[in-house]
Amino acid sequence: MSLPPGFLDELRTRTSLSQVVGRKVMWDQRKSNQGKGDMWAPCPFHHEKTASFHVDDQKGFYYCFGCHAKGDAISFVRETENVGFMEAVEIIAAEAGMPVPKQDPKAQEKADYRTQLIEVLEQAVQYFRLQLKTGAAASARDYLAGRGLDEAAQDRWDIGYAPDARQGVFAYLSGKGIAPDLIIDAGLAARPDDGRDPYDRFRGRIIFPIRDVRGRAIAFGGRALDPNARAKYLNSPETPLFDKGRTLYNLKNARAAAGKGQTLIVAEGYMDVIALAEAGFDACVAPLGTAITENQLQMMWRIAPEPVIALDGDKAGLNAAMRLVDLALPLLEAGQSLRFALMPEGLDPDDVLKQQGKSAMRKLLDGSLPMVDLLWQREVEGGVFDSPERKAALDKKLRTAISTIRDPSIRGHYGQAIKDKRWKLFAPAAKNGGQKWQPKGQWKPRFDPVQASTKSSLLAGGNAASTRHLRETVILATLVLHPQILEDFESALERLEMVDIGHRNIRDCLLRFGACDDLSDKIAQIAGPDYEALFAPQHVQIIPSVRNPGDVEIATTCVAEELAKLESERGIQLEIDEAVEDISGLVDEKLTWRLKQAAEARNKAVRSETEDKAVFETAANGVQIDKGEKDAFSQLLARMGRDKSSNSETSDEK
Repeated sequence: MSLPPGFLDELRTRTSLSQVVGRKVMWDQRKSNQGKGDMWAPCPFHHEKTASFHVDDQKGFYYCFGCHAKGDAISFVRETENVGFMEAVEIIAAEAGMPVPKQDPKAQEKADYRTQLIEVLEQAVQYFRLQLKTGAAASARDYLAGRGLDEAAQDRWDIGYAPDARQGVFAYLSGKGIAPDLIIDAGLAARPDDGRDPYDRFRGRIIFPIRDVRGRAIAFGGRALDPNARAKYLNSPETPLFDKGRTLYNLKNARAAAGKGQTLIVAEGYMDVIALAEAGFDACVAPLGTAITENQLQMMWRIAPEPVIALDGDKAGLNAAMRLVDLALPLLEAGQSLRFALMPEGLDPDDVLKQQGKSAMRKLLDGSLPMVDLLWQREVEGGVFDSPERKAALDKKLRTAISTIRDPSIRGHYGQAIKDKRWKLFAPAAKNGGQKWQPKGQWKPRFDPVQASTKSSLLAGGNAASTRHLRETVILATLVLHPQILEDFESALERLEMVDIGHRNIRDCLLRFGACDDLSDKIAQIAGPDYEALFAPQHVQIIPSVRNPGDVEIATTCVAEELAKLESERGIQLEIDEAVEDISGLVDEKLTWRLKQAAEARNKAVRSETEDKAVFETAANGVQIDKGEKDAFSQLLARMGRDKSSNSETSDEK
């Protein structure tokens, strides 16, 4: 079966050789450079220990310096899977999402026709180049000179001019014996509905040839000189050669430059790409008049794992960046993402280079933002989040966006990054001076840490403040050692008013990091002395939930009880404060009843029926039984039962 040459070209363009080969080899990370597509591994075709098998992802070829095996993605699949040419093509096409063309007896005829179209377009390139040097193109030359493109630059980019005539390129090509249908199918002319002679599609425009990855002309883009033109930029229509959603301007040159280590830059239009390349930023491409498509995005990622999107610094440029974020999120993979270099307001890359120079552009590229920052900026910019409902709406939007990420690891990292940003935005202000939570733990504990030699606890010899301090310590220490229960108490922890600044620091870390594997290490790194002081008191070390880490039931009960006690103490204090205000007036039964109810609630919390659930269980007759003693007793009974059974069996045998 014969395949259209265009299909194989596109298949190779849309296939990453390193991904195909990566299923069969283990890359040598010390020798490989993924950013440049320069990968090394032990050869899969012969047994060896050294990495002599080289994959050039940019060129799409592999070579082994040991056994001299070489080829492209198709030949690699043929050799490693032991399949024929068409089977290898079908395997790769399925992975690339490309349907394999059905057998077409006219395939060769179509291939020949495509070759004819390319020849027609190359002749049109020469025609437009010649027209740029005529007197009619004076305004075009002035425009290009004003954009900083001298004659040498115009030659490098094959820039031309389409005269403002009904039949310019059509008459020129027809005069060379080229059939009208070929000129029309190449996208250079159109046939009107009224049956008149065909007319040129490009008239009165500066012409930019659009080339494929092999450097062949496949279409044109035209920039109007008339400010009243209906379209400032005009591209060739869809043709057998040209699909604008699958093409990038300057793809061939950008691919070569990126292979040498340059950062791949994605600009908005032809002039931006030319200006960047002329300034030394050769690895730059642009979509063709439309928003970036999924196919174009995949093409960029095959050139470089993290392209930098350099869009115009206006509302339209920012909106285009936001649309691209939504497109890219579901397609993200480990090491494969986007960064965004937003130009100053009102400027495009060409303007930045002319007004501020190469160093300013380099600074913008080096300071490009990761995609998560742009996602966050989109959702919070201009928003007012002064109510729980508005905060919840923000959370919902962010969750919806992140949920589109297919890779669970990347989705988790995005969630953590958003959580960090949300915390910085909504971090509660400290009451003393209005300070916000600082990530490096520079606040000092209000209370000196209790030394190990202390003979009596704060609770035994202290006042109400020291009692509250102890309860907070128990809660925090238990949650640090049992992060799996943190989610159950997150809301209560947020509402809890800590009396100790050091405790607030640790509480903030718990809320920020959540139930992660290295929670203790993160808190210790940030909180510093506050974290060390948390476990120092002797009366904390003997708490069951601290003494026996890992018992989730004890930990849950302990935290729930301490929170209930703190809440009841807070309630009684509020009642007392209000009573102090009311006492100056008429003292009646209502006031004394309120104080009595508050006192009873406090006593019930302090001596609650569930207070000792962590250590004791209550039997049916109301007697409290130590859990440890009960378990030991149950084990003893079970062992006695087994011994009795064993003795009985022995007696029967006798």
